[in-house]
Amino acid sequence: MSHPYSLVVFDLDGTLVDSAADIAEALNRTLEDIGLVRVAEATVLGWIGDGVRRLVEQAVQAAGRDIDLAEVMPTFMVHYRECLLRSPRLYDGVGEALALLRARGVPLAICTNKPAALVPPLLQHLGIGDAFSLVLGGDSLPQRKPSGEPLRHIAAHFGLAVGACLMVGDSLTDYRAAEDAGMPIALVRYGYPRGLDLDTAQAVAVIDDLRDLPGLAADLPTA
Repeated sequence: MSHPYSLVVFDLDGTLVDSAADIAEALNRTLEDIGLVRVAEATVLGWIGDGVRRLVEQAVQAAGRDIDLAEVMPTFMVHYRECLLRSPRLYDGVGEALALLRARGVPLAICTNKPAALVPPLLQHLGIGDAFSLVLGGDSLPQRKPSGEPLRHIAAHFGLAVGACLMVGDSLTDYRAAEDAGMPIALVRYGYPRGLDLDTAQAVAVIDDLRDLPGLAADLPTA
């Protein structure tokens, strides 16, 4: 059975993986190291998605401190690596959805703003390291989401038109990237939307479970 899209491109944090607690812990250890107070995980959720430098920048700005980010980022990256595999988990349905897409012969890619070097160990730890034909991190290209260039780059890598591909994400950053690239997008309700109104977004689908992605329903067993 054919699939409606020739390629599916996934965001990582908030779409495939619940990693908020680990990112928050890495950030809070950094804040403690530079003499600032820890912040609530719920607050950090609102900062995730635009890359690690922007994450730290927002935390420092919220504390009202004038700190040189170039001096702070090496400390953050140490903690980020230490916390990477602390407690991440796949969201419900992710493993099955990826398996269904692969059974259909649909190539899969990841487009994340997480540093590229940290993506493979996380995927391997979660048992989905072999599912993706291409992984693009936030430092893989000069541009990162919300620019559409990473998505255009991925489509071109597979020799596909952007309109033949589907982006799957959870946030305003993902939505703007897909919009800029001209790529259809499906959105999940369970991630880190960061100001995105899921009820008014122009998405091909807004879903609660990746097994509900367009083109997968026919593969699922009926009750």
